[in-house]
Amino acid sequence: MAKELLKRSEVKEEYTWNLKDMYASDEDWKKDLDEIDKILDEIGKMEGKVAACAQNLLFVLERAAKAEEKLDYDFNYAERLFDEDQKNTAHQAMSQKMYSMLTKVSSQTAFIVPEILAMDEAVLEGYYKELPELELYRKQIEEIERTKAHTLSAEMEKLVAMTGDMAETSGQVYSIINNADFVFPEIKDEEGDTVRLSHGNFVPFEESADRRVRKDAFEGFYGVYKQYANTLAALYNGQVKQQVFYANARHYHSTLEAAVDANNVSPTVYHNLIDTINKNMDKMHRYVRLRKKCLGVDELHMYDVYTPMIADAAKKISFEEAKETVLKALAPLGEEYVAKVKEGFESRWIDVYENEGKRSGAYSAGAYGSHPYVLLNHNDTLDNMFTLAHEMGHAMHSYYSNSSQPYIYSQYKIFVAEVASTCNEVLLMEYLLKNTTDKKERAYLLNHYLDSFKGTVYRQTMFAEYEMLSNKMVEEGESLTAETLNKLYYDLNCKYFGPDMVSDSEIAYEWARIPHFYYNFYVYQYATGFSSAVALAHGILKEGAPAVERYKKFLSGGCSASPVELLKIAGVNLETPKPIQEALDVFGEVLDEIEALLAE
Repeated sequence: MAKELLKRSEVKEEYTWNLKDMYASDEDWKKDLDEIDKILDEIGKMEGKVAACAQNLLFVLERAAKAEEKLDYDFNYAERLFDEDQKNTAHQAMSQKMYSMLTKVSSQTAFIVPEILAMDEAVLEGYYKELPELELYRKQIEEIERTKAHTLSAEMEKLVAMTGDMAETSGQVYSIINNADFVFPEIKDEEGDTVRLSHGNFVPFEESADRRVRKDAFEGFYGVYKQYANTLAALYNGQVKQQVFYANARHYHSTLEAAVDANNVSPTVYHNLIDTINKNMDKMHRYVRLRKKCLGVDELHMYDVYTPMIADAAKKISFEEAKETVLKALAPLGEEYVAKVKEGFESRWIDVYENEGKRSGAYSAGAYGSHPYVLLNHNDTLDNMFTLAHEMGHAMHSYYSNSSQPYIYSQYKIFVAEVASTCNEVLLMEYLLKNTTDKKERAYLLNHYLDSFKGTVYRQTMFAEYEMLSNKMVEEGESLTAETLNKLYYDLNCKYFGPDMVSDSEIAYEWARIPHFYYNFYVYQYATGFSSAVALAHGILKEGAPAVERYKKFLSGGCSASPVELLKIAGVNLETPKPIQEALDVFGEVLDEIEALLAE
């Protein structure tokens, strides 16, 4: 019999997050939804009157902020429940209800922005003087004015907002089919036991020292995506088409421009990343050659990408041990920071282990007014310990922003979302390297560092290039089919991994398993975030308290300034390719060190 996953009801409570910290019951959640409806009714009565007087403007801004705050809170509760077990139909319904409510709030408040944009600047300044309480919303209004060229009439804004629920369909269907409906095949593990493949155990199997296990897992896993490739291509095509629709409706030149402008970031940053990576492809190909040499294989296959290059140094790291090590590694960030991370460990912020129907991967999510929640699918590996550090970085970013900013400025832009998480990873790596004297263990850790660069900088940039090119295909009138997507992805894989890698035919289907392609140009920020994090972590270790204080100002900034400006406060300037190149230089230096170690 195959080892099957536990059902949600069978998981020990101590390894689950405590959603009762948000609501004692689903009935309380429903009451808050009713409250949102009442606020929307109040706001609706102000349509056409927003700019009539200072009091009206303040009232609308305050009530809209309250509606959005409650919506964010309720949405987080429903989505955390849904992600515990996506087969639970009651929780599916709650999630769908929240997406409908998102559309409802957007459509019923859509008149606010156009009415503010229609205001005379002198009148607006007069309102600030008349009602000092309005000063709180000045930056919010300035951000609205920044996007004036892409804002439609009140009637059109309402119509576009009404499409929101429909536009989420591709992503929602993909999530359910990928996490709840797919049944992956069984394989034999290292001991010869029959185990069913899952999202949670796929990468651990790919990390196995047994090449037969890696190959079986690779072929079995991607075989499922191959079987459903046409359906998955149609879903992704729908996702890109809705992005094209919104970009065109808002008078952007491309979906890329529309996506990055939401974060007040220039497309130049995106193109700089891809261009800089492409100019440094020799380092990635050098890494592949080193991996081939270390594994001692005649041919390096895609199922050899995750297994450690340094044999026999891998060890099991329990969740308890991982928590203890992460706390020690984060000590340079100060007692306050570490104490809050420890609180998260001890107060059930984290949902630890995989169960049947649980969402794959890992994330942190934080609603204003609640502590952050972290989803893991922990498997007692070194990589999983880094994932814990990574997600707690997200959680602490949310904690500091939510604690320091009013709701309207609390949510940091996606562009900087991966900085704090990756900074924690770099601090963990530096701690581990500092505290090992064993050459083999050091080489193993350096291998992991290289894999972080490979996975977070090169791989995510490959994803970013794929996303950019696939969107461009639709913008130029081409449909995205399984055949065209397979070719696009396979060609990019060959370019990034180089001539020493056998790009197996199954890898052409990898695009189909990446949920981030439904996040609208998200992935490039992993690479820019990693580059920023390398600089910040090294500054913290070198300079100490002053660098920590600058870093905490960045963490506490929310969206009170543009993300580029907030990073400048911390000491990183992403307006040039310099941080990317400097990170790649570190990648080269780590390659030098591990090659020297292995030559001894």
